[in-house]
Amino acid sequence: MRNEKEVLDQLLSFARNNEMIRAVILNGSRVNPNVQKDIFCDFDVVFAVTDPKHFLNNQSWIEEFGETIIVQQNKCSENSVDWFIFLMIFTDGIRIDLQFFPIEHVQMQYEDSLKVLLLDKDNAINEFELPNESFYFTKKPSKEEFEKTINNFWWCSTNVAKGIWRDELCYAKTMYEVVVRECIINLLSWYIGMNHNWCINTGKWGKWFKGNLPVELWNSFVKTYSGTDYNEIWESLLEACRLVRKIGVEVADTLGYEYPLEDDNRVYGFLQRVCSLPKDAQDI
Repeated sequence: MRNEKEVLDQLLSFARNNEMIRAVILNGSRVNPNVQKDIFCDFDVVFAVTDPKHFLNNQSWIEEFGETIIVQQNKCSENSVDWFIFLMIFTDGIRIDLQFFPIEHVQMQYEDSLKVLLLDKDNAINEFELPNESFYFTKKPSKEEFEKTINNFWWCSTNVAKGIWRDELCYAKTMYEVVVRECIINLLSWYIGMNHNWCINTGKWGKWFKGNLPVELWNSFVKTYSGTDYNEIWESLLEACRLVRKIGVEVADTLGYEYPLEDDNRVYGFLQRVCSLPKDAQDI
């Protein structure tokens, strides 16, 4: 596997030898002072170029960085600005996420607080601040956002219950692990954020929850995961209800919002009834 210096030297050599590439920015985990680098750390790179479509239409340049295992190419658009991203994993395990961004709009990339300017051929880009995680700090939810999240958790938990009772495993698991799970993760992010004065990055999909939650809450969160056995799913769902109640009340109290305890009690009671409902039941 190539080391960091070797990969960056390749990227910079390629950029210096291509007149269409005017600047190079490195961002993401490689410049995050709070991330311990490992073999799966991506190279998130922005090439500020005069013609992004050239690199889309002529992709032989990929070979200069090695043999690939797989490539995913995406088009992004914002404020009528288009750019292209190539996500590439090479046979030595190196992953490079490379953006071709129009140089005239490169200031849009400044919003990322985790960035380092590696090359600026025209001296046109102002010096960046030292990389920091401020752009990724968990943000305090509005009252409406908090209420919608809590409501969605309790509402969609009844869909999980319905799917279990009907023996619709795919529906039940997807509803739980996609829709309901997102609500749980948002609430835990807010809980961690408020306990760190909203100056903490909990990571994408809660990947840094473990080190930032009290042990008892982390253990409870772990119990919200289950396999495909319906009894296990029921246990994990009811554990999720208890966890959401605990952290939801604390977040609401701290932010001056109201936790819907009546909805909580009614739905929790409903779930318990469905959990014990016979498969031939004609009434709930």
